[in-house]
Amino acid sequence: MPRTPEPPLPDNIDTSLLERGVRAELRSLSKVNADIVAAHLVAAGQFVDTNPRRALEHARAARGRAARVGAVREAVGVAAYHAEEWAEALTELRTARRITGDPRTLPLLADCERALGRPNQALRMLNDPGVAKLDPETLVELLIVVAGARRDLGQVDAALAVLARGGLDTNRARPGSARLWYAYADALQAADRLPEAAKWFAASAALDVDGEMDAAERAAALL
Repeated sequence: MPRTPEPPLPDNIDTSLLERGVRAELRSLSKVNADIVAAHLVAAGQFVDTNPRRALEHARAARGRAARVGAVREAVGVAAYHAEEWAEALTELRTARRITGDPRTLPLLADCERALGRPNQALRMLNDPGVAKLDPETLVELLIVVAGARRDLGQVDAALAVLARGGLDTNRARPGSARLWYAYADALQAADRLPEAAKWFAASAALDVDGEMDAAERAAALL
């Protein structure tokens, strides 16, 4: 793969912020190269939320130096996803999966398929063998994306069934339940089941102590 022109690194970049597992993967590189790749990965992580295009530049620079490292390809995929470069994100995340076998990017893979107008491909992610290995919160994210793909296809009832797999017991909240219940409420509203939608928006709001979502407002609007 041709070397990508490298953006300048921010001053005082702290490569100790890199996850231990990622640092271990970089040991296959020379010390000098590993240090530069690590710096680009940290920079990509720092910019991914505020300046995804700049994050992608740093991630691509790391790929230019370490294209065979799974963590690097995943970083490019994540940055491309945030920059809405869906095709590149899909390619990079698939490559990272082949290298590492880690299924945690399944929600992003599914969402890329949706963004590319291929909801049926997104649905297939729920049948991936790696789903059984996902932590509860990542599984919730996958269920939300797959339910969204069902709604893309006009299958609201099927979307509700997908979301129900994440757990709908208000006495047994799980990691990710606030987002799951919000998505469930939104699908109920789309199905014109308004009293139920209000109930689940309220349940989501009760878990969303930081008010990151507008669940409370949406519940109130339906009452």
